[in-house]
Amino acid sequence: MGVTCPCGVLVNATKVGKNVKFNGVRGTITGNLTYLANVCVTTRAASTLSLVFVDTESPGTFSFMFTANDITSVTCKRDGQNCVVTVTGTGLIGSREFPFEAVFRDQVATAANDIVQSFVITGFFDQNGAVPVTQGSIVALGCQAL
Repeated sequence: MGVTCPCGVLVNATKVGKNVKFNGVRGTITGNLTYLANVCVTTRAASTLSLVFVDTESPGTFSFMFTANDITSVTCKRDGQNCVVTVTGTGLIGSREFPFEAVFRDQVATAANDIVQSFVITGFFDQNGAVPVTQGSIVALGCQAL
């Protein structure tokens, strides 16, 4: 029997053909995003979060993998029947460390997509607006108790 997480998120989501922004690059770059997270406020040190971007516009040029190495904050906010989970901290792209903020929205309605509200790697990358993902690919933990 596992311990219930009072606030966190499980994410296994992808988005194909999304235009994103990179710092210092004019315009947007098109590619595929893969989000993975297993985050809980009470076990931040053991939590995992990553983002993979595969550049399909100029293959390989802007592709990267971001992996959180220090999750400093996890907050859950109820929004109607839905739940918004914000995760902040720092992570690595290669050996370079960047601050990040990721905002995940778990939509309750079965017809509605879940949404990655934002994913910003400060000084490097911005997913450029909300990204709808498959219903059920974002599961907020703990909002039921809010």
